[in-house]
Amino acid sequence: MVSLKKGVINLKYVTIMFNEDHYGKPIDERLSITLRRNTTKDDYANVASRTSISFSTIRDVVYRTNSLTKGNSKAIRALIRIAFDNSLARQLQAEGDKKFLNRML
Repeated sequence: MVSLKKGVINLKYVTIMFNEDHYGKPIDERLSITLRRNTTKDDYANVASRTSISFSTIRDVVYRTNSLTKGNSKAIRALIRIAFDNSLARQLQAEGDKKFLNRML
């Protein structure tokens, strides 16, 4: 369940699921673009060390040169959570930057 409280989405109880239809194919193109925009190589490295899925496998799945498997989906789920957090942080930073720049105008 996603709960909205004062404009914040709480993902504590949300489970990001892949099903059998997703395995054996590249991830969705929109997911790929979103993950690339909102994660870094350091995020890939951290996920690799936490999940025991290699950095290169994670990178290849994100860039759609390798298919999603049941095994590597664990790393992609972790990367999705990181991308979500990073996108929220970027949004908050941009809002602060807009206010600062507006005062300068």
